[in-house]
Amino acid sequence: MTRDGRRDQVADVLIIVRSILFNLLFYLSLLIYFILALPTFLLPYWVIVDFAKVWARTNLWLLKVICGIDVEFIGVEKIPPGPLIVAAKHQSIWETFALLPLFVRPTFIVKRELMWIPFFGWYMCKGRMIPVDRSARRQALTRMAKRARADLAEGRQIIIFPEGTRRAPGAPPDYKSGIAHLYAETGVPCLPVALNSGLFWSRRSFKRYPGTVRVEFLDPIPPGLDRDGFLDCLEHDIETATARLIAEA
Repeated sequence: MTRDGRRDQVADVLIIVRSILFNLLFYLSLLIYFILALPTFLLPYWVIVDFAKVWARTNLWLLKVICGIDVEFIGVEKIPPGPLIVAAKHQSIWETFALLPLFVRPTFIVKRELMWIPFFGWYMCKGRMIPVDRSARRQALTRMAKRARADLAEGRQIIIFPEGTRRAPGAPPDYKSGIAHLYAETGVPCLPVALNSGLFWSRRSFKRYPGTVRVEFLDPIPPGLDRDGFLDCLEHDIETATARLIAEA
């Protein structure tokens, strides 16, 4: 075996070892935070949201120290204050926690089944995340928009993954109509978010690869566009920027 081949083997073993260590600490940390957060059930919802931000920062620190995964947020100054829809590319679990600290009172649009998970789902209910019953279709969209309007009226930011599920880097986009319905029904700006997290935290592997996750906040899309025009603009902006971030990595 050549020297380069041995070096590659050693590097792969290190990635496996570091990934296992991170995953163990990730779930141990989650368990500890579950216990520490129990008193928040007696407090206002925003307390658990702020508590989740601390958990998110802990995860980012563990990723950097153990796996060599750093993060660069680009265009943070483009995040407008107040009520907002945040439409982010979804490539891994990473963005489900890493985006939390960047917003004041964020709430996620999530599939209803996540709310049934012990502790995790209970805390999501306490933080007033917005569940969606995918089997209900039109009724689900109506209920989602009603909940979103109520939260936006309180100045919250709605985070949604327009494709509904994780997509591997480079996979063809599959944007759902739900984001267009939400945009049309709420009348607030939409902030597109591109990223390349799937290169370092794969959706179907326990391995965590070293590098820098880059997240780019794009120009907000103002309210008032028709649904088709909005969806075309959103997909174009996110996919163009995402392809560039992947290529640059």
